[in-house]
Amino acid sequence: MNTRAPRRGITLKKQDEIERMSRAGAVVASVLDAARDWVLPGRTTKWIDGQAEALIRESGGRPAFKGYRGFPASICSSVNEAVVHGIPNEEPLRDGDLVKIDVGVEFESYFGDSAWTFAVGEPSAEAERLCETCLGALEAGIDAARPGNKIRDIAAAIEGAVRPTRFGIVEQYVGHGIGRRLHEAPQIPNYVADDFEDLDVELQSGMVLAIEPMVNAGDPGVVTLDDGWTVVTKDRRLSSHFEHTVWISEEGPVVLTRSSAKKLERRRFRG
Repeated sequence: MNTRAPRRGITLKKQDEIERMSRAGAVVASVLDAARDWVLPGRTTKWIDGQAEALIRESGGRPAFKGYRGFPASICSSVNEAVVHGIPNEEPLRDGDLVKIDVGVEFESYFGDSAWTFAVGEPSAEAERLCETCLGALEAGIDAARPGNKIRDIAAAIEGAVRPTRFGIVEQYVGHGIGRRLHEAPQIPNYVADDFEDLDVELQSGMVLAIEPMVNAGDPGVVTLDDGWTVVTKDRRLSSHFEHTVWISEEGPVVLTRSSAKKLERRRFRG
């Protein structure tokens, strides 16, 4: 979950802070691991939201999104043409739906944030290509998150993974720093826009970033619905969203929200 926000100071995390963020990330990963078994035809995103909140609280964490700027739920659940910030509801999921679940957790005063796109049942060929493209863009962006590189390198890696396709990169929403606050500097666009102020920020060991490409099947344009939260594609075609919290260590990127069982990565986005 993020929108463009005023630039603030970038903080470098110490080892004890990274350890806390790793524990927060583990709770996030456990929710997304469990969500694979929750996202089924006939289930509702409101039911999934209740399961996610219970698991977060049982783990000793707090749902970071609940109440954040007035958001009414513990997860964001965005179905099909919804890109991000979808509010869980009572509409039953159907075979072939794409469900984006974004989870934020506060644990020991530090935050973890991750999102995954799940296919309900068997995805269409277009949906499969879209999700593979978006997930590949996330992986490319993570690989570029190394000391000495710049935010520009992350943006270029994500853009380079998407531009050869006919899919559209959402430009209005960006990745972000994360730590004691859910959203910190710097901001991380998913394409190279030379007027973006953070592009030439140099990456340093100790930075922690939430990298999150959003890719549309068609036009990159988006609009916000009347609920004030749900962002949908302008042409109402499918969208995909993947996100990880990434620590930039001296040796390179370390994903703090990756499943210890690698269940999500092993099985990709399919059920």
